[in-house]
Amino acid sequence: MMTEEQVIDILKPIQEPFLHKSIVEANSVKEIRVKENYVSLKIAITQANSPEQMQLQQEIVNTLKGAGVESVGLRFEQRQEEGQTQSTSDETKSSDKKTTFIAVASGKGGVGKSTVSVNLATSLAREGKKVGLIDADIYGFSVPDMMGIAERPKVAGEQIFPVERFGVKVISMAFFVEDNAPVIWRGPMLGKMLNNFFNDIEWGDIDYMILDLPPGTGDVALDVHKMLPQSKELIVTTPHPTAAFVAARAGAMALKTDHDVLGVIENMAYFESKKTGEKEYVFGQGGADKLTEELQTEVIGRIPLGQPEMRDDDFAPSVYTADSKIGKIYQDIAKKVIEKVEK
Repeated sequence: MMTEEQVIDILKPIQEPFLHKSIVEANSVKEIRVKENYVSLKIAITQANSPEQMQLQQEIVNTLKGAGVESVGLRFEQRQEEGQTQSTSDETKSSDKKTTFIAVASGKGGVGKSTVSVNLATSLAREGKKVGLIDADIYGFSVPDMMGIAERPKVAGEQIFPVERFGVKVISMAFFVEDNAPVIWRGPMLGKMLNNFFNDIEWGDIDYMILDLPPGTGDVALDVHKMLPQSKELIVTTPHPTAAFVAARAGAMALKTDHDVLGVIENMAYFESKKTGEKEYVFGQGGADKLTEELQTEVIGRIPLGQPEMRDDDFAPSVYTADSKIGKIYQDIAKKVIEKVEK
């Protein structure tokens, strides 16, 4: 495993863009944390949230990865003349309150992660919790459509207010693009948008902030891990062994970055016939159980295949009602989450 001294040596050639000397010599490296193949750094920079910060971030990440580090977490803070620093991009407006952040992750797409995120959020709201939902799957945003949200966030002066439905405050990239246009961005731009979601939205008091992460362990997932070092995670998989095998990567990333894995949700666990009540295990069995063994956690819910009841008066194509069979399963999951977090 790499040592802190080795990390310092690797960083010495990298210059602070405004002081024009090494970030080590300039005492810009405020914190170092090394765990297996993961390195976490806090860097003080003369002008935070600037193009130079983006360039410095990329240079640090590329340099460390070139030296064999698998994952890099970065936090930046503003350098002050008096030697004091002010945190910039790593704390959300809700972070000084008792907000619990729960990232919903998966190893691959198509396992129903967004459906789980939406129904967990609405179920927590039914339990009387103040809930926010960030559609952090910036390339594959779908939450507003799934919840039947047609309006856009309201803007008053420089304040942006999330859209609220079913007692859940929602923000998504979908609100900021036209006609379902594709998002063609590189990593630093994605990180900046996530930072805006955390810091520039008037969330108010929030008990639980649910983050619908993109599948896998790419730039956005890594940005969330570095911005929210105290986040908890739920891993979504299907029973299929391959899906569970891939989901293990997302779980391993959570553990490497000191996130607390609350448990595994097995989606599409079975199909239950309405006529006979017989269960058919369309995607096999055992995937989630094997995953919990690897991550040393538990299965906190098994969701069967099913379609929410479509209602014209309250259109939300992916939200299960509280009295539906699957809705009750989600309600049980929400209660388990509350118990785990608040015990």
